[in-house]
Amino acid sequence: MATSAKVGANMTGVQMSPKDTKSLLEAVEQIRPDVPGDSKAIKTERIVRNEEAERIGSVPVPGSAKGMLKTTFDMALGKSPEILIDKLGERLAFERNGVRLYDAMIAKAKALEGADSDLVQVLKHIRDEEFEHMNLVREAIETLGADPTAMTPCADVAGVKAMGVMQVLTDSRTNVAQGMGALLTIELEDNAAWELLIELAEAGGHPNIAKSFHKAKEQEDDHLVKIKTLVRRDLIVQIK
Repeated sequence: MATSAKVGANMTGVQMSPKDTKSLLEAVEQIRPDVPGDSKAIKTERIVRNEEAERIGSVPVPGSAKGMLKTTFDMALGKSPEILIDKLGERLAFERNGVRLYDAMIAKAKALEGADSDLVQVLKHIRDEEFEHMNLVREAIETLGADPTAMTPCADVAGVKAMGVMQVLTDSRTNVAQGMGALLTIELEDNAAWELLIELAEAGGHPNIAKSFHKAKEQEDDHLVKIKTLVRRDLIVQIK
């Protein structure tokens, strides 16, 4: 992998110009904001907007008789099926984004490491398992009679979170090490989310769905180990 850090003409730090830094600090004391007040007004406005804002979407009413029956039955038992469906929607969106993220990383690795590199093979293996997980969650949603094409609130948030990682991976200036670091943030969340999803399925009275997720959780454990190992190994090699 290419070296992540390189000494160069970086002029962003204050140490590059002590004289100008002194002038800036003096200006802070001499020049006051045009608008009176401090950060309290911003905090107050944020509180007001949070109180007034609507929620990010909703969990749709089941569109099938099967789904309506299951939902009604769960509610009769005092459960909240919409919570499980929302988190399943989130996982579906996350795994779908995961496939796209790994595709982007594979393209970068091919360009910088070579199409036949060991790294590319590892990334392809993980990408394929992410695709399997996506279909696994889709089947679970259908089993509950819900619509896997619906965008639930948590699915919406998952898509927004993935945008930052995708920007890192598709930026032609980032190298492999930086891309792998971005993937590590995704795998850390992915690993924890599967553990929680299994617990939610069991608590919601769906042991078969929970059981079907155990293999995915084991594979995600392996993904996390692989990505952490690659990131750590690259950094150690660079620093020596």
